[in-house]
Amino acid sequence: MGPRGAWAEPQAGVGGTIVYQAGQGSNLIDADGNRYVDLAAGFGSLLLGHDPEGVRHALGKQSAQLMQSLGDLHPSTVKIELLERLVALVGGDARALLGQSGADALSAALKSAALYTGRPGVLAFSGSYHGLSHGPLASCGLRESYREPFAAQLNPHARFIEYPFDEAASARALEQVRRELGRGDVGALLFEPILGRGGCVVPPAGFAPALAELCRAAGCLLIADEVWTGLGRAGHWLYSRAQGIEADLICLGKGLGGGVPISACLGSTQILQAWSRAEEVVHTSTFAGAPLASASGLATLELLERGQLVARAARVGAAWQGALRAAVAGCSLRVGVRGAGLMQGLDLSERAGAALELSRRLLARGYVTSLGGGRRECLVLTPALDVSESLLDAFCAALSEALPEVAA
Repeated sequence: MGPRGAWAEPQAGVGGTIVYQAGQGSNLIDADGNRYVDLAAGFGSLLLGHDPEGVRHALGKQSAQLMQSLGDLHPSTVKIELLERLVALVGGDARALLGQSGADALSAALKSAALYTGRPGVLAFSGSYHGLSHGPLASCGLRESYREPFAAQLNPHARFIEYPFDEAASARALEQVRRELGRGDVGALLFEPILGRGGCVVPPAGFAPALAELCRAAGCLLIADEVWTGLGRAGHWLYSRAQGIEADLICLGKGLGGGVPISACLGSTQILQAWSRAEEVVHTSTFAGAPLASASGLATLELLERGQLVARAARVGAAWQGALRAAVAGCSLRVGVRGAGLMQGLDLSERAGAALELSRRLLARGYVTSLGGGRRECLVLTPALDVSESLLDAFCAALSEALPEVAA
């Protein structure tokens, strides 16, 4: 295997698909021994990078003590500790449901809204991605091709709103929401505070509070999908709170487990008590909140707080966004830079296929990135929150070299 270092710059890579073999910090080693800088970080899920020592230690300790409990019937102490930590993150009289993926959390939120409001309708946004599990799939607006094969089985009451890219689109979207809520059948509105797989789109200031007010007035639950944006990825513990709203339900996933699958749906006791049944539990899963996943979740939250990584993501991300804009400024191909914290996107929609070509040229230079947008027109950058600033600077230099090749 080639050299392995937590903050090392890349070696020469390849331009096609690679096979991961090992990872440490912000570095990856492929099966051929090439080293890369990972700016995708498991689609944003590796908030602490590869092989975080604190998470590994917590998993080892927990595996020696208890690997499985009996779900909600006889839960483990570590699950209860994680639930207490999560509800403290939201504050107030909150409760939480645990799952294994972001889609699990969205399923729980959609079920909760249906139970609480008694309404089957769901509003979601074009370009949105809430997972491809059966429940959230009806509200996945990223690509119709995801829904089409299963359309006959999906919620027929799911409808879509334009996600606002600018002020004019914001006004149109709010008016459309107002009309849809006026029909009286909508119990839930799914909202990504930043459109994640849709291309790192940040809505105009004031949109989120106006959206929340419309939901409150109509008795519709606002569900904040913070699977990508939450836990510091966008520079805040909860980016919806930074936008000035308190959503009725909040979904967390991806980075919560530090690389181990776990998710959570958070909401008020008043709303989540709608699950109460006299005789039977109607939402559960064998591995939801299992001891190993709960231990990794606790360790991740502690490491984020101890390292002040949420505030660091806001600071480093703002500086990096400026550097990215400078890196693309001289290119003949127009490139938009958008995002927040360490969730940045480069919009290359001016020319079809440009984002894919750029990702391949960057991979050949040793940088792993991902793609977003309905036509995969956006290069998405979601490195670990403790990524070295020198690696981010080096990427900007590589970007400046690769863009003219794409534009040619």
